[in-house]
Amino acid sequence: MSDAAPSLAVRLGALELRNPVLTASGTYGLGYEFARLADLGAIGGVVGKTVTMQERLGNPPPRTFETAGGMLNSIGLMNPGWDGFVRDVLPRVLDLPCPFVLNVAGESEEDFIELARRAGQLDGVAGLELNLSCPNVAGGLDFSSSPEAAGRIVSRALAVCDLPVFAKLSPNVGDIVPIAQACEAAGATALSLINTFLGTAIDWRKRKSIFSRGVAGVSGPSIKPMALLIVMRVSAAVGIPVIGIGGIATARDVLEYMVAGAAAVQVGTACFLDPRLPEKIAHELRELLAEEGVDRIDELTGAVHRQQEQVER
Repeated sequence: MSDAAPSLAVRLGALELRNPVLTASGTYGLGYEFARLADLGAIGGVVGKTVTMQERLGNPPPRTFETAGGMLNSIGLMNPGWDGFVRDVLPRVLDLPCPFVLNVAGESEEDFIELARRAGQLDGVAGLELNLSCPNVAGGLDFSSSPEAAGRIVSRALAVCDLPVFAKLSPNVGDIVPIAQACEAAGATALSLINTFLGTAIDWRKRKSIFSRGVAGVSGPSIKPMALLIVMRVSAAVGIPVIGIGGIATARDVLEYMVAGAAAVQVGTACFLDPRLPEKIAHELRELLAEEGVDRIDELTGAVHRQQEQVER
């Protein structure tokens, strides 16, 4: 261990981050809303709320519901659409003191490709996250339910966009590993794992679901063990970076994800409790690494696999 402070720098393909702490799409707006509340220059980056081709008003309320160990949401991708994003939002996010990753979702495969093409023409955007896995809109899970569909969209997006491309996948499938491998084979820069689990909440007096669609996405601490396992399984099966998402609320959570195989993480639901949490986590990471005598945080990525290899020898 050197006398220098531990390095928190990580790489996602060509994208260099000052630390592995990103915000998760849909939980931190587009970043600029929190610039007066938090030091965004202290985090790795912001992944913006999903942008679609056309403006979306989202699902009827209620859209969120607190549950044991987390929350349910059924927002429905409310956003101003591409034109509104470019006109009203883009100038603001380009002023952020950290990288901004644009998250997009299409109602069709052609939508995804057109959004990727347009994103590739923007100056100042650090990366593109393809939301192939939103459970809160009709057909939102179709694009990450098979290796063929996911791989084809990633491949076609990369053909029209030279940004780093992250594929955000769903846990609501039989086996996520072949889908992740298809995205890798198609050229994805990294995999964002995972989107929310399917769930619901019932109003027994009204004899119906709380949500208009009857289904919502479960996030928060309760999903962390399952998300952590998925990150561990997928990172063992692919050679590209994995971004861990699910129930992260402390620096120790981040380090657990990295040991399991993540190169970076996204903090989501916990931001609703404390908008400054991502920067607090980033500061605490350095302290924990120093205590443990770790020079570089990226040394921890995939340590569980290396440990297993030693056992098997």
